[in-house]
Amino acid sequence: MPVTSETIKKNILIVDDSTFEQRMLTELLSEQPYRFTAAYNGYQGYQLALATHPDLILLDVRMPEMDGYTACRLLKANPETENIPVIFLSGADAVDERVKGLQVGGVDYIAKPFTPAELAARIHVHLGLVRRHDRTVPPAGESDSKPPQQHPDMVFVNAVKQLILDNLGDLPNLSEIARSVGTYREKLTLMFREQTGMTVFAFIREARIARGVELLQQTDMDVQDIALMIGFHNAGNFATAFRERIGVTPSAYRQRLQEQAPGH
Repeated sequence: MPVTSETIKKNILIVDDSTFEQRMLTELLSEQPYRFTAAYNGYQGYQLALATHPDLILLDVRMPEMDGYTACRLLKANPETENIPVIFLSGADAVDERVKGLQVGGVDYIAKPFTPAELAARIHVHLGLVRRHDRTVPPAGESDSKPPQQHPDMVFVNAVKQLILDNLGDLPNLSEIARSVGTYREKLTLMFREQTGMTVFAFIREARIARGVELLQQTDMDVQDIALMIGFHNAGNFATAFRERIGVTPSAYRQRLQEQAPGH
């Protein structure tokens, strides 16, 4: 029988700090058409994913040096690895843990203990989704070029940008933001300025105003509610920042939109 994409063994990257867990996963899936590579922490897993481009990643959450959430943020911020499906495997089964796993880019979150059949089924589903996506890609010559190379620091910057956009209303401090992408405050500050030409705080300010504009345009939410949703302490602070950037207050901006609406 000719070898096709269906019969070629898929490469599964297991990222777990426990040798026992790695061995157990390999044995549980031993009857499946997979081959395995393994890493012992999030950063090693990220580097191995860059080097080997696995078909799917099984990612533990609690690991030393770099946890699974941080590794997933980096994977999703890098064009070379952003399309690799990530399934979180964790003993932490709280709802907020599951939600966080999906927010950072995981396609699934499986709580331990799980059955071999459940794990195999979910892996099969997500590999199948990737195959269907690949079939919709335009013919060779139109999309077979690799993503343009970018500066390695840009991966961290992109991960921080996404983290900020996802948490505008309740942002952690800069040190916590840096830790969330596997670096520290001073290094992040330098990388961000070098790669974007602005500070992290300037990006946050621009992102909040941009989100405020969207909400004023697309919703009937009260200005005070919008202010709190995007991270301002009150409507007055929002109005001051908005006016400095846009030239009018949020209320005046919304009124101008209403006056320009058809049929007004």
